[in-house]
Amino acid sequence: MAIDQGITSSRAIIFDAGGTPLAMDHREHEQIFPRAGWVEHDPMEIWHNTREVMGGALGKSNLSLSEITAVGITQQRETTVVWNRTTGLPVYNAIVWQDTRTQGICDDLAETVGEQRFRATTGLPLATYFSGPKVRWILDNVPGARSQAEAGELLMGTIDTWLLWNLTNGRVHATDPSNASRTLLMNLDTLQWDLGLAEAVGVPSVMLPEIRSSSEVYGEVLSPASMRGVPIAGILGDQQAATFGQACLSPGEAKNTYGTGNFLLLNTGTEKVLSDNGLLTTVCYKLGAAPAIYALEGSIAVTGSLI
Repeated sequence: MAIDQGITSSRAIIFDAGGTPLAMDHREHEQIFPRAGWVEHDPMEIWHNTREVMGGALGKSNLSLSEITAVGITQQRETTVVWNRTTGLPVYNAIVWQDTRTQGICDDLAETVGEQRFRATTGLPLATYFSGPKVRWILDNVPGARSQAEAGELLMGTIDTWLLWNLTNGRVHATDPSNASRTLLMNLDTLQWDLGLAEAVGVPSVMLPEIRSSSEVYGEVLSPASMRGVPIAGILGDQQAATFGQACLSPGEAKNTYGTGNFLLLNTGTEKVLSDNGLLTTVCYKLGAAPAIYALEGSIAVTGSLI
């Protein structure tokens, strides 16, 4: 079963061993626009819809639970949630990747050295697109959030982490390098959080999920009950998942996909390539203990949404 948690909807698709789709269920969620340039989603609605589509796809497939080998997660990437580790409740809506409210934070971080300040470490420019500044905005603007975060009471994550945490009833707080590489907080060489970056951006490191590979068993589904016991065994950000799914597995192979935006990713193999032309350097995937595969990415944020 693949969970595809996208910008406008959540779906679950069950495939047979040959890759043929057997069943699919789908639910849209609300797009929240509190003011110009702000875009939010309700994390609880996303979790509710994800549970619904998992059960719906299983029901439509006429398969038994024992026939589901594993669950994988792919999702909108930089969209960010901060939640209480005890109650499981978000302290604020998810801030979506398109949201531009963190421009002031990015300008402050870039003030002395420019927007390329963290590029050698992260492969990314300072931009509102990425997750780290979104976390800082929540901590700076939700009363009490920063003190709670520093006390270890709050967790952060992209949507894969939020879903994994809920699917395992709070037992697993993790992400993969393809998503961690979109936060402005991960070192592209070590594939681990850079504590200096986290401090500079203003994100307490105690909030951060464990970074694991893109293909391993992270835990078992505990919720929804209809899927209890099935291993959760794959995580990839949506565009990296599309690259892998389009079989761009050799250096030089690329894909371009169209949705809310359109995204071209070029596989660069095990070599981390920094662009001279404004492309992002990102992790494409990491399969188990094998070395990470990197990519260059170019994107247009409003391709489908403009239409």
